[in-house]
Amino acid sequence: MSRPFALYDLRVTVERIEGRSVCGLRVGDYFEVTESSRLRIPPGQHFCIYALSAVLPLLAAKQRQLDAHDWLETDSLVACPDPDERLIMRITRIDRRIMDADELT
Repeated sequence: MSRPFALYDLRVTVERIEGRSVCGLRVGDYFEVTESSRLRIPPGQHFCIYALSAVLPLLAAKQRQLDAHDWLETDSLVACPDPDERLIMRITRIDRRIMDADELT
């Protein structure tokens, strides 16, 4: 039996760096989360694990359509935890896909 539901694919992009970048990220660097749980980083690039750790808890919620008044529906900016960098990332929905719950864990 098929149990379809919708999820968004996401892109997390470095929007600005208000301090000094010590991790090597630059404005415009990004990663994507597709097909529920696949993390994709463009070839030859990296993404700082500390910046990644700041955004990870929000991704599952941003993959879903939320109530229009929910703060996670309207807010998309996340700050890296390193106070010297002040690196700001933006979460963007890039595609909506229909998944089958029976094919996932």
